[in-house]
Amino acid sequence: MVKNKKTKQKKTKATKSKVAKIKNRTKKNSTKKNTNKPKIKAKVTKKSPQKNKKNLKKTSKPKKIPLQYSVGDFIVYPTHGVGEIKSIQTFEVAGEKLEMYEVFFEKEKMTQKIPTIKAKENGTRKVSSRANLKKTLEILNGKAKIRRTMWSRRAQEYESKINSGSLNELTEVVRDLFRNSNQPEQSYSERQLYESARDRLAREVAVVEKTDDDKAVEKIEIILNEATKKSSSEISSL
Repeated sequence: MVKNKKTKQKKTKATKSKVAKIKNRTKKNSTKKNTNKPKIKAKVTKKSPQKNKKNLKKTSKPKKIPLQYSVGDFIVYPTHGVGEIKSIQTFEVAGEKLEMYEVFFEKEKMTQKIPTIKAKENGTRKVSSRANLKKTLEILNGKAKIRRTMWSRRAQEYESKINSGSLNELTEVVRDLFRNSNQPEQSYSERQLYESARDRLAREVAVVEKTDDDKAVEKIEIILNEATKKSSSEISSL
């Protein structure tokens, strides 16, 4: 009986060792098969650096805006009136090129630089044409419109119209603040505002009609005097 048990134990050990050997062989074969399989790499699409450089160049280049005015043109800058473009200069600001009009204002004897790309935003315009100026000067023949408000408020409104750059609004101020010899005298501040508006209007008239400022002032005041005489004669006839 003892011999049979021993033989049985030997047989079971032998079978176990055989099974273990078979398992080891299958594992080795499976690892060999896996190693033989080709590795599949994920395709990564990379843009060539040359193309990227081209794209950067395209986006970094700013669009060149065509110039509205040329050297020798007369323009109206809202806060200073009529000026002449003496040159167009290019400056480098923060690594970018910036073009500027160099404008000379004869009345104030001053020069100012205006960025070309912001000229329209600032309300800069070219001087009026002869036909448009003729129509605008007809405003001087109209009746003065004076609001019944405090002078301080009216003075602010007049100043904003003078500095608006609008030829029509400027002419309206000249008409409303004019006083002839038969009318009541103006205060000092009224007279100052009137002369400021009149001189600015006269400067544009002089440039458009190719005359001097004194003759332009004379023309404006002749129109105003005739208009006030008509209006006063009409009132007296009533």
